Amino acid sequence: MNGPQAASGERDQLAQDFVQFAIESGVLRFGEFKTKAGRMSPYFFNAGLFDDGAKLGRLAQFYARALLASGIEFDVLFGPAYKGIPLGAAVAVELARLGVNKPFAYNRKEAKDHGEGGTLVGAPLKGRVLIVDDVISAGTAVRESIALIQAAGATPHAVAIALDRQEKATENGEDVSWSAVQYVRDTLGLQVCAIANLAQLLQHLSKTDNFCTHFEAVSAYRARYGVD
Repeated sequence: MNGPQAASGERDQLAQDFVQFAIESGVLRFGEFKTKAGRMSPYFFNAGLFDDGAKLGRLAQFYARALLASGIEFDVLFGPAYKGIPLGAAVAVELARLGVNKPFAYNRKEAKDHGEGGTLVGAPLKGRVLIVDDVISAGTAVRESIALIQAAGATPHAVAIALDRQEKATENGEDVSWSAVQYVRDTLGLQVCAIANLAQLLQHLSKTDNFCTHFEAVSAYRARYGVD
């Protein structure tokens, strides 16, 4: 099988492999967890637990493969403080290993008043900038990155994340009909590349005997809060 169907199948397999990797690494957990929106979620994804060299290296492989499969073109990688810094650096290294060597930059939370000064570190931000982060919860971090990138005279172009939760965002404590990822894509105008999404997570759980009880809980959560 060649063409779009083959590419789609490869991306889906990549997502399935990533979900399994996240579970094995203890990054994707099941139970009861309170989200920033105040919901009780049956699963929790904490990319900070990709906490050794082997895990971070493999995570970077997933990001790089997803980016290359997406066809998104960009000129500079940007890792927003804090989680985006190691993520962006690791992805830059992996892309270079695959023959796609791109400049990398990140920001500080507080401006440095000595040395080179400022809040930006690394390569100059110019051209089309790809933001690398773990998830998009409300779009706030993306908006902050957009402001930094635009202030540097570059173009915010795309965002790469590990997991798209595919659930309704909230505004003023109320659910809205779109997700944070949809907001970034449709309102802010940035392309979004996710290694996996909630639908693919559910697909994985449905095929795994040990996680069938979690499938029911996550499926019910998506039925209540999910978006396509």
